[in-house]
Amino acid sequence: MAIILNIETSTKNCAVSIAENGLVLASKALNNGNYSHAEVLHVFIEEVLNMANISKAKIDAVAVSKGPGSYTGLRIGVSAAKGLCFALDVPLIAVDTLKSLASTIKLKSGLVAPMLDARRMEVYTAVYNHKNEQIRAIQADVIDENSFKEYLENGLVYFLGDGAAKCKDVITDKNAIFVEDKHPSAVQMAPLSYYKYKKNDMEDVAYFEPFYLKDFIVIPEKKKKPTF
Repeated sequence: MAIILNIETSTKNCAVSIAENGLVLASKALNNGNYSHAEVLHVFIEEVLNMANISKAKIDAVAVSKGPGSYTGLRIGVSAAKGLCFALDVPLIAVDTLKSLASTIKLKSGLVAPMLDARRMEVYTAVYNHKNEQIRAIQADVIDENSFKEYLENGLVYFLGDGAAKCKDVITDKNAIFVEDKHPSAVQMAPLSYYKYKKNDMEDVAYFEPFYLKDFIVIPEKKKKPTF
C-alpha cells in the first residue's frame, strides 16, 4: 500500500490530492485566475489529509508537478514538497506537468497536444498518443498556421490547457479539436505518481529543481516620468 500526497502548482490552478495506490481519496483545488498558491497550498494539504482521515505520518511519498509552467508556481510547489519530504523522511516523486495535463482526456484514437501558456503566441507543449505515450519532446513553440501540421495531416489532434485558447484562431485545420476547461490537476497526478513509486523512480530531494524549460526573465518596471 502506498499513500502519496500530490501537489500541483505549475499553473494558476493550485491543487492537492491524497491517493492510495493511485486512487484519489480526497482532493482540493482553486483556480481563481490568480496565483494564490502561497496563501492556500499548505491549507489545502491539511484539508485533504483531514478529509481522508490520514495523518502526515502515514504518507509514503510526496509527488510534485515538475513543470514546465509558471516559475513562481513551480518554486512554491517544489519548496513545499521538499519541506514535507525532509520532515517526514519520505521520497520525492516528480510528475511531468504536460503528461498529467494530457491524461485529463481519454481517447481511443488521435493525438493530444497539451499547451501551457508562455508569452505572446508561445506555449510549452508536447505531443502524446491516445495511450498517453509521448511522441514529441517538450519544447517552447511559437504558434503559427503551420504548427503541428505534420500531425494534423494524419488525423485528429486534441489541443487543451491554458495555452490552447489563444491558438484557436491560428490553428484552423479541420482535424484540430480544442478542448476547454482542462488544466494540470493533482487528481490526474495520482496514477502517474503511483506508477513512478512502484518503479522506485524517485528524485534527490536535496538537489531536485523544477523543469522550467526557459530561463526566468524579469521585466523591469517602466520608469515614471518626473513631475514638476
